[in-house]
Amino acid sequence: MVRTPLTEGQRDRGRALGQVLRAARAPRTAAEVAQAAGVSIDTLRKIERGAIPNPAFFTVAAIAGAIGLDLADLASRLPPADEAADPPASGARAS
Repeated sequence: MVRTPLTEGQRDRGRALGQVLRAARAPRTAAEVAQAAGVSIDTLRKIERGAIPNPAFFTVAAIAGAIGLDLADLASRLPPADEAADPPASGARAS
């Protein structure tokens, strides 16, 4: 399977996600949060520094739950997602 390269906007959003999560977990250690979330400390650190710019939803939800951060609040702190690269189909058919 070939992955589509991430856009710069997607990478920026991943870094922003990491910054929000890191700030929200303070003063707890990464080890405490990782254990509470059921993820490895390595995974948590990679997400926090933006090395995993597009983590799985359930991983983010587990981390947010472990630090008491509501997912709606988390989403409101992030830049908007990139729009699709292709314009929507017009719906017109050729005769």
